[in-house]
Amino acid sequence: MIKINKKEDGFYQFILKSDNGSILLKSVSFSTENELDNTIKDIKALKNANGKFFERRTNTDGKFLVELKNSTGKIIGSSGLYSSEAGMENGILNISNSIDLAIK
Repeated sequence: MIKINKKEDGFYQFILKSDNGSILLKSVSFSTENELDNTIKDIKALKNANGKFFERRTNTDGKFLVELKNSTGKIIGSSGLYSSEAGMENGILNISNSIDLAIK
């Protein structure tokens, strides 16, 4: 499920949630609703890209996270932190599945 928020600062953001309501990924802020809509349309194209738009990262505390990039390579969202690499890989599967269900 994708939830779209208009933040207090006037920017827009989408949040990708699992079926049980857990937050899987939060987007960067978008200045206009049109920019957000175009990014969500771009995500549709990413569904069949076999995960090449996921960048696996490690923060300074050794925790793992995933960043989702659009078709031009710009980071458009980040996952929460995972304590293991296996957890991060499972998170990528969950994000991919949620994208498939949320964006037809």
